[in-house]
Amino acid sequence: MNLTSQKLVQKAIEIVEDKKAKDVVLLNLKKIFPIIDYFVICTGDSSPHMKSIAQALEKELEEKGIKQLNRRHFSNDLWILLDFGSLVVHIFSKSGRDFYQLERLWTDAGKRV
Repeated sequence: MNLTSQKLVQKAIEIVEDKKAKDVVLLNLKKIFPIIDYFVICTGDSSPHMKSIAQALEKELEEKGIKQLNRRHFSNDLWILLDFGSLVVHIFSKSGRDFYQLERLWTDAGKRV
């Protein structure tokens, strides 16, 4: 099954919300970045919570035929990055999100909460 990038985003948001991620934000990068269409940014309560969000995304999107491009994803206690091509998901700890401030770096992107 091949999901359009908009359906992929909807599914990813559904998955992170089901896993109780906090402060879920969608940034539309289509007009400002030629490679990636969307960022989904969310916050986990702890490192295990962040990892469970990431594992759910990997598993459920793979079941839909979506390949993760960075199989050895960037992962630490502050930030997990999952690259699905047109969609990149950033899972932060509270302190990581405050430090990196991706929403501020990408202020030109259309933001949807």
